[in-house]
Amino acid sequence: MTKAIRIHETGGADVLRFEDVEVGTPGTGEVRLKQTAVGLNFIDIYLRSGLYPLPSLPTVIGLEGAGVVEAIGEGVTDLKMGDRVAYASPPPGAYAEARLIPAQLLVKVPDSISDQQAAAMMLQGMTVEYLIRRTYRVEPGDTVLLHAAAGGVGLIACQWLNHLGATVIGTVGSEEKAALARAHGCHHTINYREEEFAARVREITDGAGVPVVYDSIGKSTFEGSLNCLKPRGLMVSFGNASGPVTDLNLGILAQKGSLYLTRPTLFHYNASRDELLASAGALFDVVQSGKVKIEINQTYPLAEAARAQQDLEDRKTTGSTILLP
Repeated sequence: MTKAIRIHETGGADVLRFEDVEVGTPGTGEVRLKQTAVGLNFIDIYLRSGLYPLPSLPTVIGLEGAGVVEAIGEGVTDLKMGDRVAYASPPPGAYAEARLIPAQLLVKVPDSISDQQAAAMMLQGMTVEYLIRRTYRVEPGDTVLLHAAAGGVGLIACQWLNHLGATVIGTVGSEEKAALARAHGCHHTINYREEEFAARVREITDGAGVPVVYDSIGKSTFEGSLNCLKPRGLMVSFGNASGPVTDLNLGILAQKGSLYLTRPTLFHYNASRDELLASAGALFDVVQSGKVKIEINQTYPLAEAARAQQDLEDRKTTGSTILLP
C-alpha cells in the first residue's frame, strides 16, 4: 500500500482525502513510478471541483510529477529501472507516493535539472512553449499581453518572451506581484485591482493594441482582453481561474476587428510522442541555458494538498508550487 490524495466526490478542497491505495504492478507499456515531487496546477482544481469531468470516482487527482522508475511492464524498451523521469499529462494520478503510468507519457530528466524543478515546470513550462511558439509564434519586436504574470506560467513566460525579444505587458493583483513579474522580465505591469487594464494596454501601445493576449483568468478578463487586441489579433484563452467563459456571441469578434479566438490545451498540442519530446526538449534547452529559471516559491507535504490548493485558489501563491510525497 502507498499513500495518495483521492477524491470520492467533487467539490471544495475539503473533499481531498489522504489515504492508503494499492498501486499494483505495471501492465504492458506501463511503469511503476516512485514519485519524488508533484506539481500543483489550476487544472487540479478544475478536476476536483467537477468543472472538468473525471471518468470515474473515487480517483487520485493530479497531472504532473517527477520521480524514479522502480518497475517496468512488458513492452517498455525506452526506460530502465532507476531512470529519472517527469510528465505532465492525463490520466490523473500524480498526487501519490507511487503510481502506474504509461511509459510513452514520460520524459527523461537531464542531470542538470532536479526532480523538484522538473515537477514544477513540466506542465507550466510546456504550456508556455506551445503558447508562444506554436499557438502564436512570438517574434522579436512583438508586444504581448500576459495575464497572471506572477504565476507559475507567468514567470516562465515573462523570461522566455524576453529571451525571444518581445515586449511583455503583464497583469498582476498586487505591487508585490508586480515587482516579482518585473524581476522576471515583464516590461510593463498593470495592477488590475487599481487600473482598467485594457485602457492601460492601449496607452502603452499608443492606441494600437497587441497582436496576441494570453489569458488564463477566463470570465472576469475575457471582454477586456478582446479590447486589448489590434485588428485580426488573436485571443488565446487557456484557463478559467475566475470561471469559464459562457454565452459567447461570436459577432463580437467581428465588431472588435475581425479577431481570432482559440481555447487550446497542452494535451492537444502534445498529443503525439514526437510533439511531447519536442516540447520538453525546447523547455529543457531554455532552462539549461539559464535563459529561464524555474523558481519553486512554495512547497507543501503531499498530505497538505488541500491547503496548497486553497492557497492557489486564493491567489496567495507566486511562481511554481510543488507537493512532496
